[in-house]
Amino acid sequence: MSVSLVSLALGDGTAAITLDRPERHNALVPALLDDLLAAIEAARSQDVFALTLTGRGRSFSTGGDIAGFLAARTDTADTAGIAAYAGPLVAKLNDAILALAAFPAPVIAAVNGPVTGGSAGLVLAADIVLMAEDAFLQPYYVEVGFAPDGGWTALLPERIGAARAARIQMLNERIDAETARNLGLADRVVASDRLPNAIAETLETLRAKEPESLRVTRGLIWNAHRREALRRDLEAERQAFLDLIGRDCVAERMRAFLGRH
Repeated sequence: MSVSLVSLALGDGTAAITLDRPERHNALVPALLDDLLAAIEAARSQDVFALTLTGRGRSFSTGGDIAGFLAARTDTADTAGIAAYAGPLVAKLNDAILALAAFPAPVIAAVNGPVTGGSAGLVLAADIVLMAEDAFLQPYYVEVGFAPDGGWTALLPERIGAARAARIQMLNERIDAETARNLGLADRVVASDRLPNAIAETLETLRAKEPESLRVTRGLIWNAHRREALRRDLEAERQAFLDLIGRDCVAERMRAFLGRH
């Protein structure tokens, strides 16, 4: 199956989803998230023992497209446009994170490059994370004046501790691949050209396991109670995001950010 901004490959008992907007570093826009949700649903309908998620090009995903946010702010005196754009966008991202959490087979994130902003949630919802040695995670929210989304507050604190998660976001620290492995956010770090081999090796390891045991284990870990708590926390992130996104200072910071990148 191929759709415009995400590709899905099915075969040999696996599903492989690739974010496919490389010219914009797989930045998240509504169409890409619609395609991602459709790909996850299509993969869910198949009898697969594992799902892999990666990005095409130099980046895994650089989060929300800043140019898209600015384009939605058509009138500096009226913030309704940017709110109407950002609200559904973050809602779709939340739906994708929740769909990955509810997926009935192990999810492998193959992080081929930078992960910034809300796209981190697509990694945090995975069971096994493989990272290229030059990949990294970084929030950037305090640089542009956004509220965190994508699970930076809903998922990261339970993984690495609340104080460390707060410091990383408040100081906009970059989590390089080795640091991610030391923090337990990545399971394996390899050279970029070895990432396909690492995916294949991980899939072969999973292939030898009992599929129903894998399914039940994942379902017990990502149980309904935990997923509902995640849904509430992600919605709180979305509401905070909308509270901050329309401010004039944020528009100025977004323009400055685009000027530097």
